[in-house]
Amino acid sequence: MAAAAHAKLRLAIGFVKDHASVGKAILNKRSGLSEIEIAIIRATGHDNSPVDDKYMHEILFLVSNLPDSILFLAERISRRLNTTRDHHVALKALLLTHRLLRGGNHGFECQLRSAHFSGHLQMSPGQWFTRSSDPLVCFLHKYAAYLNERMGWIINPGGKLEPVTAPGCDFGCYRERSLELVFHRLPKCQLFIDKVLECSPYDDLPSDRLAQAAMCNTLKESFLVYTAFCEGVAALVNMFFDLTLPARVIACDILKKASQQSLKLQELYGKCKRSIRIRNLEYPSVEVMTLDHVKALEECLSNIPTGVCNSLKSTSISKHLHSGMDKLDEVRVKMEWKEREDARLKTGLSYSSASFVSWTMETKISNVWVVFEDEDAMDSS
Repeated sequence: MAAAAHAKLRLAIGFVKDHASVGKAILNKRSGLSEIEIAIIRATGHDNSPVDDKYMHEILFLVSNLPDSILFLAERISRRLNTTRDHHVALKALLLTHRLLRGGNHGFECQLRSAHFSGHLQMSPGQWFTRSSDPLVCFLHKYAAYLNERMGWIINPGGKLEPVTAPGCDFGCYRERSLELVFHRLPKCQLFIDKVLECSPYDDLPSDRLAQAAMCNTLKESFLVYTAFCEGVAALVNMFFDLTLPARVIACDILKKASQQSLKLQELYGKCKRSIRIRNLEYPSVEVMTLDHVKALEECLSNIPTGVCNSLKSTSISKHLHSGMDKLDEVRVKMEWKEREDARLKTGLSYSSASFVSWTMETKISNVWVVFEDEDAMDSS
């Protein structure tokens, strides 16, 4: 009873504050900019409802008519986030930033990202939200950390997320593109997945409506990054034997982490299917990479024979993760065959390369003439 009364009082005080902030923005009488500030205040109200898309579209429309207003937009969102003491308002400010980042065109996305890197758009919660045992406050900090990582990604023309590359990096040949995929994009995908796992802990999912709306956007983007993650793992497995020894060591570390992340993602998606009330999410089928596959590759660093390496190099590169699993199983089978071969050589047994026969074979010449059916047919004709 007391908690319900406190919540109603908080909403009433918050409504008064929002009304006063809107009135103050109207008195500024700055053409266009005051309308942007009013839309931000209304989108980040003190209620518990998610950010209405109409405010996001209104902000995008106003900014498109005022090309120089991106920095003003970024500063007003940052000030709203840093000055509020209400965790709903702070979470809405982060959620509005995320929705604008996803809903704007390519030019708007690049300008908003530039505003973040220049310091105009800050996504750290204010001093009022110190880290505590409150799950909503913890989620607020983790969601802010996720958005800081998200700023390093961009939506390409195909609608997929990809990490931002430095200008002038043009990978022409196939090998350069493959190495860029494995040693640049794959670690970036793993860092992105780490932020998703931290932002959405599968053992304590927040039940707040705002938190679930933020997690819904986070999960949608994780589905896109997981596709690139699988492609990177498969490419790394297929080029493993073409790498130098130091690069193979790095590759094994990457695959170890990929094995752990795939298992955690599978558990997270299973938990979210049962807990999140938003049902229009198309979860991918997670291929779990076991540590046995990674151990097989680690043993290949020193034990696998050269002939097996050459045969593995001729295998075509697959674009899916399960093809990399099949190839690792092939490596393990070949290693077991090599161990059996060494054991036979130590015991003094030998066999032909054409068949597994351990005794000496003799060739005998017979004086008996054997007539075959084809020859009988020729004689009769």
